Amino acid sequence: MPAAMRGGSSARPTGRGAATAAARGRSAAPSGGLSAQAILIAALGMLLAAFVAIFATGERGARLVATVQQDVSSRLAAAGFRLAVVRVKGASPLATADILKSAGLYKDQPLVSLDLDEVRRRIESVGWVRDVRVVRLLPDTLLIQVVERRQIAVWQVGGRRQVIDVRGAPIPEADPDQFSNLPLIVGAGANVGAADLLFELSRRPAVLSQVEALVRVDQRRWDLRLKSGGLILLPAEDAAAALRRLDDLDRASGLMRIGFERLDLRVPEVAAVRPRPGDMQPAPAQQSAETSAEQ
Repeated sequence: MPAAMRGGSSARPTGRGAATAAARGRSAAPSGGLSAQAILIAALGMLLAAFVAIFATGERGARLVATVQQDVSSRLAAAGFRLAVVRVKGASPLATADILKSAGLYKDQPLVSLDLDEVRRRIESVGWVRDVRVVRLLPDTLLIQVVERRQIAVWQVGGRRQVIDVRGAPIPEADPDQFSNLPLIVGAGANVGAADLLFELSRRPAVLSQVEALVRVDQRRWDLRLKSGGLILLPAEDAAAALRRLDDLDRASGLMRIGFERLDLRVPEVAAVRPRPGDMQPAPAQQSAETSAEQ
């Protein structure tokens, strides 16, 4: 039976992961503290194990240490040092479900003999996790403190979609359908460098709000596909400068509001605008910046 989970992340519970985390969070820790006798048994057991470990040598000594440790663990468990509560901190509800599953913990297992390094290694194998610390809180609690990998986008390539972190690494356990709020990036190599472009776009919310997808072209530059059907072509070098030019154009002429079929910013100091079929010609302020970069 899984140990109880308390103190999960502050993110809003969603989907199956939240249900799993909630179900694991209903059990409570036993009330009251340990008796003086239980504490004495625990202290004597630990002292005995320490003496055995100091004086025992060779294969016979190793077997003796293992036997004493097992006996001490059993006595401590009988005295009340058993796992009753697992607290996961720093993880979202979706991640918490996978962390608890990977940890391999169960209710009432001996707490003192629990191999914390092994638990930590199992949790580190979970894709959500960037770093983790596992702490024993006697008599009956295990604290799992997690630094979760920040999800920044959904990456689509070869017909497959994956959630990626700030380094562009996929998070295998993350269901893309649960992250429809994240930007969509498309194409081979789109996961590399996406964080830098998304940072620049986050400084231009008027543009970002109209972007449907960031498309990687030949693994060297980006196109911004807009929800209106328009396309913005960014250069391979210094996309940030091109976005600043877009800001200038938008302030001068309301370009993003008017809309267009294509805006080519690949040539420095040049903005080639192709209006949508049937649209009015661009305003004079926009025409002054218009040059054909591609025939």
